[in-house]
Amino acid sequence: MATPAATSAPLIEKHTIGYVPPEDRHGKVRDLFTLWFGGNIAPLPIVTGALGVQLFHLNLLWGIVAILVGHLVGGVLMALHSAQGPQMGIPQMIQSRAQFGSLGALLVVLIAGVMYIGFFASNIVLAGKSLHGVVDSVPVPVGIVIGAVGSGIIGIIGYRFIHVLNRIGTWVLGIGIVVGFGYIFTHIQTDDFLTRGSFNLSGWLATVSLAALWQIAFAPYVSDYSRYLPADVKVSSTFWTTYLGSALGSSLAFIFGAVAVLATPVGMDTMDAVKLATGSIGPLMLVLFLLSVISHNALNLYGAVLSLITLVQTFAYRWIPTAKSRAVISTIVLLACCFAAVGASKDFIGHFVDMVLVLLVVLVPWTAINLIDFYAIHKGQYDIQSIFQVDGGIYGRYNPQALLAYAIGIAVQIPFMNTPLYVGPVSAHINGADLSWLVGLLVTSPLYFWLANRDTSYRRRMMGGKLAGNL
Repeated sequence: MATPAATSAPLIEKHTIGYVPPEDRHGKVRDLFTLWFGGNIAPLPIVTGALGVQLFHLNLLWGIVAILVGHLVGGVLMALHSAQGPQMGIPQMIQSRAQFGSLGALLVVLIAGVMYIGFFASNIVLAGKSLHGVVDSVPVPVGIVIGAVGSGIIGIIGYRFIHVLNRIGTWVLGIGIVVGFGYIFTHIQTDDFLTRGSFNLSGWLATVSLAALWQIAFAPYVSDYSRYLPADVKVSSTFWTTYLGSALGSSLAFIFGAVAVLATPVGMDTMDAVKLATGSIGPLMLVLFLLSVISHNALNLYGAVLSLITLVQTFAYRWIPTAKSRAVISTIVLLACCFAAVGASKDFIGHFVDMVLVLLVVLVPWTAINLIDFYAIHKGQYDIQSIFQVDGGIYGRYNPQALLAYAIGIAVQIPFMNTPLYVGPVSAHINGADLSWLVGLLVTSPLYFWLANRDTSYRRRMMGGKLAGNL
């Protein structure tokens, strides 16, 4: 559903973390499918998907099953967050103040910002390597800078331009990856394509977790890209277009990575394997992936900048951030990431994956609390004015119930963790499979619901909330 604003919306986004009023709402629900489908056909999910057969030693069949299960499960949570956007009209991270309080939300906002800066830095490394693979004379560090600048321009222009590029990218990348699959299957270079690896429970669970966590990692900013839609858009429409786009695009990219490494000799770097496996169309595939990573990486920069603005605005509550503020902060983040990525490009991706696994341990309970609060407690009704008040308005500076459930949600994951910093006893017992995210969700969700409903003062504040659409 579109509004008159759809034809008059400026290309350069003027809003940052503020509420998007009805007169500025624009776009169509189907844009969410193209955003998350096109955005997920990129080098980083391809590299991540290959781990199922490279690192966890699954064969092709069980690798594909694990990938599909993980994305289909994790995508539900991701899409439920997306459906909040049209109703709230504000970014996901600042909405967390309604669950945790104005100061209580700071930790989660900071963690989300750090994670997306890490995503951005990792993707510009992949952009640099992809550009070097296409044009040997371009050194990887130069490619990193080019990739960062391209993503920076898109991120600074903002919301509408990001959607436009991904509408185009969905068709181009969708056709490209189908052609790539066709070439690989008709030019397999190994005798053990179907027999390399085997089913092992720990590797299968680890691959499921990797795919599910890929989806959950979008949760802190997925509704940022639906918040401009008209408030009367159906929740189910927003959910399904996001879910199908993200689950399908991510699954294709993950499976493509697994297929490419199985079709080439053991031990090759994933992107080198893609280039070799796709033969004569390899350079074209690398060009498409290069353009994809530059476009998609703008989302990571955009999300990181909104998180940083939210952090600053918590203390400088009279500050009204503008498009200029977003551009300045984007440039600072871009320069810092370029410096870090150029200096550590050889092993940056490995360190990044390790970092994300650690950060997701503290983001999973946030996901559970946010979804339970939105759908089961408040039922989508919040006082937007209170969210922007320095004292949190009716939500206060801290919500003890949310913070207690959050702390317990982190603690119960510890025995099931498998990160570079710590391997829990349960994870060690099942050969390293990380099930912490699943335990965190299953414990935090009912615990927060119970705590919130026992707090009579919290329920009174809930009843005092206003509909976001009334502002």
